Amino acid sequence: MKPHFELEDEAGGLVAGVDEAGRGPLAGPVVAASVLFTRGVPPALRPLIDDSKRLSAPAREHAARSLWAEPGVFVGVGAASVPEIARLNILHAAMLAMHRAVSRLAVAPSLVLVDGDRLPALPCPGRAVVRGDATSLSIAAASIVAKVVRDRVMARLALRHPCYGWDVNAGYGTVQHRAALHEYGITRHHRAGFGTVRRVLAGKTGENVFRAVSRDAH
Repeated sequence: MKPHFELEDEAGGLVAGVDEAGRGPLAGPVVAASVLFTRGVPPALRPLIDDSKRLSAPAREHAARSLWAEPGVFVGVGAASVPEIARLNILHAAMLAMHRAVSRLAVAPSLVLVDGDRLPALPCPGRAVVRGDATSLSIAAASIVAKVVRDRVMARLALRHPCYGWDVNAGYGTVQHRAALHEYGITRHHRAGFGTVRRVLAGKTGENVFRAVSRDAH
């Protein structure tokens, strides 16, 4: 079943959907997006919107561009950096990214629907919706934008660090990414507190780790 607009219609008012992308990767920021349909969901947009995990990369790009271009659709994007992830842990960093995404909406929502089972700090009432990206069109739209923005960030970082394959794996712990970690060490974009990265750090000599980090600084 595709996501629908029933939760938004039941709530009334201006309802925004929020989702994040990037809790699991070994590198890069966690990114969140909020999407608010002020005039309902335009018929041309409905077929484009689904849980981002069900869409191909080209379909997500097309949907995201259409959301940004549509009058009456407001989009906010927020992120939490790798240092913030290290300081706060990934859960609280994701909550911070979602808070930032809602704060950056040009129109203030009266209610926020958040994918998952807990709420970030919000400037208005919120409701956690388990599997919300498969239920709510607003959350599904937010999942698309968050995924597209994060993938673009990782593709840009891959230009400087091609050995890790971030343009393909978006920072997730694929075979190529793990092998590159063992061969080249870490960069400042890696999440040093994550188990796989931490084990690589523990097994590397100080020289190898230093060489990877210092290369990243240039």
